[in-house]
Formats: sequence, structure tokens, C-alpha cells
Amino acid sequence: MSLIDSHCHLDFPELFADLDGVLARAGQAGVEHLITISTGVRHYERYRDLAEAHANVSFTIGTHPNYVGDEPEVAPETLVDLAAHPKCIGIGEAGLDYHYDKCPRNQAARVFRNHIAAARQSGLPLVIHSRDADDDMAAILRDEMGQGPFAAVLHCFTATPALAKTGVELGLFISFSGVLTFKTAAQLRDIASMVPEDRLLVETDAPFLAPMPHRGKTNEPSYVVETAKVLAEARHVSFAHMAEVTRANTLRCFSKLRLAARAA
Repeated sequence: MSLIDSHCHLDFPELFADLDGVLARAGQAGVEHLITISTGVRHYERYRDLAEAHANVSFTIGTHPNYVGDEPEVAPETLVDLAAHPKCIGIGEAGLDYHYDKCPRNQAARVFRNHIAAARQSGLPLVIHSRDADDDMAAILRDEMGQGPFAAVLHCFTATPALAKTGVELGLFISFSGVLTFKTAAQLRDIASMVPEDRLLVETDAPFLAPMPHRGKTNEPSYVVETAKVLAEARHVSFAHMAEVTRANTLRCFSKLRLAARAA
């Protein structure tokens, strides 16, 4: 029985300063693989080097919506070229963030659509960040899916049942983080109980959003176990079953990782 942390940020100082310890604790907790997620294309070498140095780490490449203003807009073809690295298994994270609204919304949408194009061209899944932007996110996803299919995951899902329904209808995966364990997250647990089993992923989004009983601490990949336990409770299944399901779904979503796992 093992888990995959489908979304963390190992390059962030809170984790990188004790990377060996973070990875060791993850392994001890039964977390067999970690996907470290890009927030800026300008940091490509950082993600690449980190993944190359650790057999149990893969990475993605893309521009987080809150950092769109920090780097030149990257063409889809450039993202596809960078994603050709054997350990780069996804595009993103990219999307819309109306909570912080750090860049003009039309610019954020344009950059997001560029990432969708890169996902479509590369065949790699897009890791989607969506915060307080449900209607626009749903509209873009429907429009883009109509132009050609692409794989994607709505990461750290905290949105409405309507966006979850849209994601499922479009064939997306839904990933739940430590927020699922919060006492105030009863509605989110209801949503998690209704998402089809074959669309569920778990993540930490470490170093952020540590789950109960670690809330208030720096989050780390080993804590994904707590989210998987609560997800299992919400769906009235065993933890072992949920671990198996989310692991299989992650390998199916990130098909490049699946191929690497089979070759190992």
C-alpha cells in the first residue's frame, strides 16, 4: 500500500532546506512518489535538477497565475519543448486566481489558454489552479475542450459543486488537499463523496495547507496520508482502498509517470 503526493513544491525554502528529511519522512509514511509543481518557467532548471537528483520525484512546467507578471509569456511550443524532459510529466500549474488578482484577468486567461494548448500538443496533463473564478474557469474549460481534448486535474479543489460537476463532465481529475480535513470543510467533504472514484487524486500542496492534526505547521508530503484517510472516511471505504485508488488514478492521469513506473 502506497500513496503519491500529486502536488507539492519541494523547491520552496520551507521544504528545500530539509529536503533529505522531507523525502525520508515521506517514504516512511508510505508515499512512494512526489510530483513537484512549477510556479514559474524561469525556474525550470531548479525543478529539473531536483527531479534528476531523486528517483522518487517528477516535475511539471508552467506559470502559476499569481506569477504571470513575473516572467515573459511563454509560447505553447516552448512549454512543449521543456516538457520533453523524461521526468517532466505535466504542464502547469496554470489557471485563474481572482482571490489575489495579481494580474489583469484577460492576461491570466490568455496565459492559461497557452498552457491548455501546450497540454493538448504534448499529450501531458494540465495542472489547473482555480480560486474564486468558478464561472470563468468553467467557461474556458468548456470552450477549450470543444477545440480539442486535453487531460487535466483541478488541483487543491475548494470550489463549488458546479465546478466539480463541470470538471467531471469534461473528463478532468479532481485533487483534494489538506483543506479536506478542516473542521469547516463539511461541504468539501460532501463534494469529495460524490466525485466518481476514478477521478480522485490526493495532494498536499506543501508547504501550504497542512491537514489536521498538523494544521498550523509547515506542510510536507508525508502528511498526504491524513488527507487520504479523511477522503476514505467521506466515501465510506477503507484507507487501503483509497490509497490504491488514488495511486492508480495518479498514474493514469500522469501517463508519463505510469510509463516510468512500469519500466522501473
